[in-house]
Amino acid sequence: MGKLVAIILSAIFVMCCGSQVMSDAIDHRYKAGDLVPLYANKVGPFSNPSETYCYFDLPFCSPDYVKEKKETLGEVLNGDCLVNAPYKLEFRIDKDSQVACRKNLTREEVIQFRTAIKRDYYFQMYYDDLPIWGFLGRIDRLGTAVPNDRFFLFMHVHFDIFFNKDRVIEVSSHVDYTHVVDLTEDRELLVEFIYNVNWKETKIPFEKRMEKYLQSSFLPHHLDIHWSAIMNSCITVLILTGCFVTFYMRVLKKDFMERTYNEVLTDDQEEKGWKYILGDVFRYPNHRSLIAAVLGSGTQLFILTILIMILGLVGVFYPYNRGNLLMALVFIYAITSGIVGYSSTTFYHQLEGTNWVRNLLFAGCLFSGKNNQTEFQAPCHTTKCPRDIPPLRWYRGVLPQMALAGILPFAVVYTELYYIFASVWGHRIYTIYSILFVVFIILLIATALVTVALTYFQLAAEDHQWWWRSFLCGGSTGLYIFGYCFYYYYARTDMQGFLQTSFFFGYMACICYGFFLMLGTVGFIASLLFVRHIYGSIKCD
Repeated sequence: MGKLVAIILSAIFVMCCGSQVMSDAIDHRYKAGDLVPLYANKVGPFSNPSETYCYFDLPFCSPDYVKEKKETLGEVLNGDCLVNAPYKLEFRIDKDSQVACRKNLTREEVIQFRTAIKRDYYFQMYYDDLPIWGFLGRIDRLGTAVPNDRFFLFMHVHFDIFFNKDRVIEVSSHVDYTHVVDLTEDRELLVEFIYNVNWKETKIPFEKRMEKYLQSSFLPHHLDIHWSAIMNSCITVLILTGCFVTFYMRVLKKDFMERTYNEVLTDDQEEKGWKYILGDVFRYPNHRSLIAAVLGSGTQLFILTILIMILGLVGVFYPYNRGNLLMALVFIYAITSGIVGYSSTTFYHQLEGTNWVRNLLFAGCLFSGKNNQTEFQAPCHTTKCPRDIPPLRWYRGVLPQMALAGILPFAVVYTELYYIFASVWGHRIYTIYSILFVVFIILLIATALVTVALTYFQLAAEDHQWWWRSFLCGGSTGLYIFGYCFYYYYARTDMQGFLQTSFFFGYMACICYGFFLMLGTVGFIASLLFVRHIYGSIKCD
């Protein structure tokens, strides 16, 4: 296990260095007249951010030779399709009404452009690794009837570029709303694409040119909301912790004292509550192979999340470092895959399981790690015959307990979820990983405390089948997050279409399932430590 941790830490160091090397591979220094690379990337409907197409899938006039940029793994995972754009933007060379190309649009191409404008398509380009966006056209609505709408394609683009000595610092684009072509009718048209280039000097150093995109994130306008939500979550967790400590000091300590002073019990002093199931509480659960597999997967996802958080804190995922987050996810998931086999096999052996092949198949990993034969550390002996569980009220069932367990942890992350969703499924930028890390820690604490409390009440009701219950209660927050997906999709976005809907809910189902496994593992481990502690604090016969 120590070797595996060393490999993971070494890989993270290489990735951090690699991101710096990637950003410094080109020194971004140019002389007057040098051709600075401009790559066209994607087009797609603004309301469906994950529905994107290559730039030249639309009938733009292409350069004489379309050259594809050699993409990194992160850019491939991000779905980029970078090709040289038809505009020539030489360093510090102003241009006025420069004709990029002329093209005769066929009837089918006019319909294709009109459909794109109707769906509010935008384009994305990169100039010296700086992003540029713009819309393809506009709709003039002359009445309430759809046939009265008129569709116009923008033909004139203005590029405003700021430089500092021999480096490009900032780039933006806007269109000339008066220079358009009417695409309302299905007929052939001659289109002339024109562009202006205006260079301006700035004193912003090259090292700070990405700060513009940091400022366009949530940081300046919504930081108060983040910290307010964190303070409320901290107060809630502190109150919960205080209640738990008070309960422990008054109730459990009293039970420990009674057990100590009454070592020899009479019939009138028969044990009740959680002490009554002393010989059953560590009875192994059903489906041992499955619970070992889900705990192994949850452990891997937990470590994966922690490592991603660390990389975010050290600044690896700065804005528009294309695909770096996806590349890190794939890379770290691969190098932590051995954790699944190691942890699940270790726990399976502790539960005295024998079918280790099935356990590995459940865990989804062929690398089992160290064959750890250590026994399960139970402070009390388990009786041969299990006790019958007394009839329980409806609110002590699995589903009511899961519904109750997920409320508080979900409330901790509710505010942050919107910003994360707006970044993943929208055009926003998320950069405040420090706040995200704090929220994640609060989520772990809340999940552990709530699960431990529900586990105690289950044991107090003389129900010794707490193993699976603690895992399900801990992971129930993932179900709440999946429920939030429906609210976000229908109330906070304009996404539409079968493919977009299936894409959104399919991916979110996988992510929420991962949260279910990770938080379920956290809840189970917290409950296991708690149960070991309270039963280890009394004298076992």
